[in-house]
Formats: sequence, C-alpha cells, structure tokens
Amino acid sequence: MSKASLRRTPRASKTLAWLVLSVCLGLVHAQAQTWRATVVHVTDGDTVYVRGSHEQQAVPVRLQGIDAPEICQAGGEASREALQALVGQQTVTLVGSGQDSYGRELARLYWQGQDVGRWMVAQGHAWSYRLGQDPGPYLQEQRQAQAARRGLFAQDRPEQPRQFRQRHGSCKPGG
Repeated sequence: MSKASLRRTPRASKTLAWLVLSVCLGLVHAQAQTWRATVVHVTDGDTVYVRGSHEQQAVPVRLQGIDAPEICQAGGEASREALQALVGQQTVTLVGSGQDSYGRELARLYWQGQDVGRWMVAQGHAWSYRLGQDPGPYLQEQRQAQAARRGLFAQDRPEQPRQFRQRHGSCKPGG
C-alpha cells in the first residue's frame, strides 16, 4: 500500500468521524435505559435496592457518578442515613448505563426531578467519582461542599473511599 493511499481526504476523515460518532451514540443510546422503581433498601451512600411494580426480586443499583464512604469508614453511616432519608421507600426514576463488576445496575437516580447523586455530593455525603484524570460529573458540587465543610468534608482529612478500600478492603456486611 502506498503512502498516498493511506492519506485521508478531509471529506473521508469527516465521513469516518461521523460514522464513529454515530456508532458510539447508537451504543450509548442502546445501553441507556430509563425505568421507575421503589427504593426498598439503602445499603450505603451509593448503593440501593429497587423493585419495579412487576418485579419479584429487588435489584441492586450503584449510583453512577459518586463514591460514598464505606459503611465502616468515617462518614459512612451518615452517608447511608442521608440517602435513606431522601429516597427510602420512595419511587425514583433511574437512567441506567449497564452493570458494574459486582453485577449491580449502574444508574443515575432521580427523585422528584432531582439528581440524587448531585445532591449527595453537594451535601457532603459523597465524592464526585473520579476515573483516571476525569474528576467526575459533580466536581463543582464537591468543591462547594468542601469549602463549606459540609458532611464528611467537616473532617480535617476525609479519606476517599477508593483509598480506604485499598488500605482496608470493603466493609463486611453489617459492618
């Protein structure tokens, strides 16, 4: 193959870019699922169990975009209690995007039109979930909560859940 045949014309590059974008948007749209369910149990500050009106089993859901303290970590109980007080036994809207490595549904949770993950971070009950260099979707709310010393950010040096898990592992059930 010659170098000339490897060069792309601007039109071919734009066409390829649109094709890739269309495929990616199609996959995201195909994976995104919206449904309504009732929160029947709050495990911790970023995990709930929900049950739809026709479902027998409750489904575990990991709130996408946040990382709350482990239940045995400083701030963990308060985080769970805050989430319980807000959405416990409430009907919520979920916008799912697949499953995590533990088999939980990954979803944004909305209660009365309010983004629950955003609220948890703004109140200082969770961090905006970082992935590599991406600071997560709620960085602005996290910075405001830190500046106001709300929730877990009232501690002098709150430990991020990821660091806590690396040092101690996750908490035992009921722990």
